Amino acid sequence: MSSFPHSADSGDSSQSLLSQRQSELGSQYVVESGVFMSSFTATIFVAALVTTGLLMLTLLIALTVMLNSCQSSSNSGILEHAKKSDQHDYCSLYIFHSELNNLEIGEFPLNCKLYALQYSKRHYLKDLNTSIWFIEDYFAGLTPDEDGLDIILLDADDLLSMIGNFSRISSVDRNEHIEDIKNQAHILLVRFYRQLRAGGWSLFLFTRKPSKHWKTTESTLTSSGYLGWSSLVMRSDEEIQMEDWEYLSNRRLQLHKQGFRIVGLISSKLDAFRGPHLGKRSFKLANIQYYELGNGNA
Repeated sequence: MSSFPHSADSGDSSQSLLSQRQSELGSQYVVESGVFMSSFTATIFVAALVTTGLLMLTLLIALTVMLNSCQSSSNSGILEHAKKSDQHDYCSLYIFHSELNNLEIGEFPLNCKLYALQYSKRHYLKDLNTSIWFIEDYFAGLTPDEDGLDIILLDADDLLSMIGNFSRISSVDRNEHIEDIKNQAHILLVRFYRQLRAGGWSLFLFTRKPSKHWKTTESTLTSSGYLGWSSLVMRSDEEIQMEDWEYLSNRRLQLHKQGFRIVGLISSKLDAFRGPHLGKRSFKLANIQYYELGNGNA
């Protein structure tokens, strides 16, 4: 019977020791794995988890917004490119029909006037150089017959259009810009002309100007580097009232009757390619006429 009180005393003693130990260590959480964590540490841990979760959520939202923005920008770029492409196609076709029908620049839609100005800055000289290369490549494999009847008809108005004062263009900046383009085009055309002459071809230059301007035209051509041509074809008084294409067609017919063989016809204007007796091959140069914007008619 004496053992029971002793056992009770032992239990009280153990609980007292455990209570004393807990009071010494402070408030703690006991995890099943045996790790003890204070309430302060647990609070920090939970706060860290919440903060990390918020950061991840913020990053996810930011990435989503950026992705949507990029997609919107990409779609906008595609639409803008499509609009520019449509304008390019429309204005190119309009310019082609303007050349075909010999329309005035003043009849151009405003948006195509702006397009044409951009064309003159970026593409005219490139197109001119490419068309010249086509012609040179063709004639590089040919030689004129010894009878001297093989001729090349070359539009002198194209050569003359790159020479002289361009003050009719109202804007000073555009005036300087167009002059620079024409100077570079003039260099290309003089080199091209000399290349044809070096090949032994007889060059017949034709212009839509009346014959009363023969001396001035001849002087301008020779002083600008166009030397050694075989003939300069100009309008007679009887041809003044003719349409340009009719006058040019009539002169080709006369050359044909005289026994000349037109090996090549070169011009930037479509009226030169109307009517019969065009010759063996026709070559169209790039035409700057529809890209000289800023003048009083534009």
